[in-house]
Amino acid sequence: MFGSLGFTELILILFIVLIIFGAGKLPQLGEGVGKAIKGFKKSVNEAEAVDLEAQNIADQQAQAQVSPQGADAAPSPTTAVQSDQTVSPVQTTQPEPAETPKS
Repeated sequence: MFGSLGFTELILILFIVLIIFGAGKLPQLGEGVGKAIKGFKKSVNEAEAVDLEAQNIADQQAQAQVSPQGADAAPSPTTAVQSDQTVSPVQTTQPEPAETPKS
């Protein structure tokens, strides 16, 4: 069952736990262990869901880059490049003009 632990060893361990914690604390101890296991399983499942979602997003981005755009399609504003300035998707405001020195 637990590798090298037999039935006698498990009974001995349970008896020692009963002596240490007492009969009144055993239900609380079991409830705490149960909640901990439930929380661990929930976090593992959520982590797998997040990994799958990230992989799906990466696949969609890869497909969008690989798929050819039509000749009629206009470039998107986040990827437009001018001759001397690149447009960043994070940039939301126009740069301010340079100040002229006052005489």
